[in-house]
Amino acid sequence: MSSLATSQDAEREASSLRGQPRRNPSRNNATGSETSSPRRTRDNLNGWGFAAPFLAFFLVFLVWPLLYGLYMSLTGKSLTGANDSLIGLANYAEALADADMWHSLGNTLYFTVISTVPLVLVALVMAALVNVGLPAQWLWRLSYFAPYLLASTVVSLFFSWMYNPQLGLINDSLAKIGLPKVAWLNDPNVAMWAIVIATLWWTVGFNFLLYLAAMQNIPAQHYEAASLDGAGAWRQFFSITLPQLTPTTVMIVLLQILASLKIFDQVYQMTAGGPAGSTRPVVQYIFETGFTGYRLGYSAAISYIFFGLIVAVSVMQFFITRRRSA
Repeated sequence: MSSLATSQDAEREASSLRGQPRRNPSRNNATGSETSSPRRTRDNLNGWGFAAPFLAFFLVFLVWPLLYGLYMSLTGKSLTGANDSLIGLANYAEALADADMWHSLGNTLYFTVISTVPLVLVALVMAALVNVGLPAQWLWRLSYFAPYLLASTVVSLFFSWMYNPQLGLINDSLAKIGLPKVAWLNDPNVAMWAIVIATLWWTVGFNFLLYLAAMQNIPAQHYEAASLDGAGAWRQFFSITLPQLTPTTVMIVLLQILASLKIFDQVYQMTAGGPAGSTRPVVQYIFETGFTGYRLGYSAAISYIFFGLIVAVSVMQFFITRRRSA
């Protein structure tokens, strides 16, 4: 009896299912897409809402000044309001024939060359010394990086006192060992090197941290295998450490070149571009042309020439890095 009742129930369920309309899968997919479309739109709106503050700052403080500066470089705009009309490429032609502009640009390139090399090499040596396991590593890291946290005004004032021809600590130390005093900031042949020394002491800590982080990411198995093969410390450094640091070195060199090209603060505060313009960088010349000479259009043209130089250096460095990685 139970089996008969079960079969009758199954027949009734089958007959009821036959009477129901069959579901259309395509209709279900359409319904799902209709419900997901508003959700996707809402998610997109939320994303744009979160990005809106950054985009507003980006447009107002970067894109608009960039476009307006380009327009201004094509005009004779002055702080006095004497001539704001379009003059085409006259400012660029004048800048390319300006001996003072080329001299300040040469000072900038000279500083970049003589500062980039020690800032990379000294940082590498400092990181290697800390990485080998010197005692009190926290103290070494703090002492190497702490100057980087100081403001440029503090560093410039500190070294101006150190370089003082009569009362400075450096000249006093030279006199005690029988060496002649040096006019660090007043001699055209020495002033740029004095600024490089101050910049080295101030900013080398940043490169040091980058190198130290890269060294600590090198797998220890490499050094263990080299030790088993009889390689000494120097052999391991030149055959393992330096090759592994190549990407970091390329990045540090690029960042350092870009930072050195934009030098302004310490030069303006320590020498004001002197003596006899021997340390005046191109950024200071742009500043003086626009806000001392009141020629905003001409200073904007020099700025875009300098900007083109920075872009060219960045593109060249990018292709060199890409070729090495390939």
